Amino acid sequence: MLRVLGKVQRIGIITESLPPQEEPVLRAVGAELQEAVAARFRGSLAIRQVDAGSCNGCELEIQALNNPYYGIERFGVHFVASPRHADLLLVTGPVSRHMEEALRRTYSATPDPKFVIAVGDCGASGGEFAVSYACAGAVSNVIPVDAVIAGCPPAPFALMQGILEAIGVRRPATAR
Repeated sequence: MLRVLGKVQRIGIITESLPPQEEPVLRAVGAELQEAVAARFRGSLAIRQVDAGSCNGCELEIQALNNPYYGIERFGVHFVASPRHADLLLVTGPVSRHMEEALRRTYSATPDPKFVIAVGDCGASGGEFAVSYACAGAVSNVIPVDAVIAGCPPAPFALMQGILEAIGVRRPATAR
């Protein structure tokens, strides 16, 4: 151990320079999101994510919103553990029969005014599972939906744009 510490002391710390923090497009959409959240939600938008029966592809992209590259929390958007603290529900997957009642209860537990986004192709239309006996299909078949984010799975940037659309800020969808 002392030998390693001695080597570190002789050589010093060698690191690479940091890459650029973010792209201009991400910065622009983030600023727009922060402005909309500040105006409509007094600076903090609380999101409750609900998996209604998905393959977890959309969940991976939603969790990427919290990584250092996207860092959605710096724009005033936070994920919460309870629908009672949420302003927006982010619902993924086709609604399975087992999750149908739970989704309705989650929707009713969310205080008004509330927004609902159906995430992914399965959430929008039920995907290939919509014709199954074990599936209720799209999220809109069970609860009212304000916006749909298409994709299988949608990219984190598309999720940010979908959140902007759902809270009332219209912007053209651009692929990344």
